Amino acid sequence: MLGTFLPLVLAISTLATGACSGSEDIGENEQVVFMAGFKAQANLPFVAAYVAQDKGFFADQNLDVEIRHASSGEHLNLLMAGDVDFTTASAASVLKRRSDPELPIYAIALFGQGSQQAFIALKESGIESPKDWEGKTFGYKTSQPPEYLAILQANGVDRSKIKEIRVGFDPRVLTNGEIDVLAVFDSNEPDTIRRTLGFDVNVWEASDYGLPSMGLTYITRSELGEVSPEKVERFLKATLKAFQHIVDNREEALDIVMKFAPKEDREHQKFMLEIELADAVSQITQDHGLGWMTDQQWKGLYDQFVEFDALPQPFDYQTAYTDRFLKAVYDGNKLRWP
Repeated sequence: MLGTFLPLVLAISTLATGACSGSEDIGENEQVVFMAGFKAQANLPFVAAYVAQDKGFFADQNLDVEIRHASSGEHLNLLMAGDVDFTTASAASVLKRRSDPELPIYAIALFGQGSQQAFIALKESGIESPKDWEGKTFGYKTSQPPEYLAILQANGVDRSKIKEIRVGFDPRVLTNGEIDVLAVFDSNEPDTIRRTLGFDVNVWEASDYGLPSMGLTYITRSELGEVSPEKVERFLKATLKAFQHIVDNREEALDIVMKFAPKEDREHQKFMLEIELADAVSQITQDHGLGWMTDQQWKGLYDQFVEFDALPQPFDYQTAYTDRFLKAVYDGNKLRWP
């Protein structure tokens, strides 16, 4: 997977410089709170905020940004309370939260063109394909991922022959032999199991089978987008410029990550960042710009969720995202700057 990263980088569109007038045209200085959805680490949308802060891209947009980190999933509640302006969430989570409890949030940019959800088995287990999952025990964190059900269907796997159990967030349930197949975050846990626990693994993802797949997004309250669209645009300009800077300057980006997460292992952070950068590039981003998303992507994921009863109730999926701000900050596939 890592080997695909370098050639993809070469195909990414470049950013425009001086595409519009100076900072006097971008409004007065504003206070903004961004809360990453987990601890400080090299998830790409987190790093985009770190780099935008460190390199002065937020300041260039007259934004005074406070960066916070969630410790127990409180970021969505704080977003809805108005204490946070922007945060992160997977596209799957956005759909579920829009469905019930019908939170008035939407995604404004897509960092993961592929899902973070993956499935692994120890290489020594002899499990080489999803069909081999039959007769085995599958462990999931809190709920069965729709991607799991889609992979079963795509490969003709008899689900009745799989034992499914909730296992939480400790990957050692796999290495201890308690389960055979584990649902994981692909930019994090495979590396932890390989380097920290010392076990090689086989990895499967929905995108391997041409299935709908989306990852982390930036989200905000619908109200903020309506009341202060210029704030959303300026936040996106700064973070998308940082996104391009990360692509072109990975080691420097890692240096900045370590300022925010000094106790984390740099090699693990590098693995995480490179996986997420590789997942962030697609034909869509090459055509339109980094962070882009399409109606087709959202409809495909929504339809998959409906098919597998993964949503509390149906709703208009188009309320879960908006591309109006991406269209406002890009000229073709070049970012309007500043």
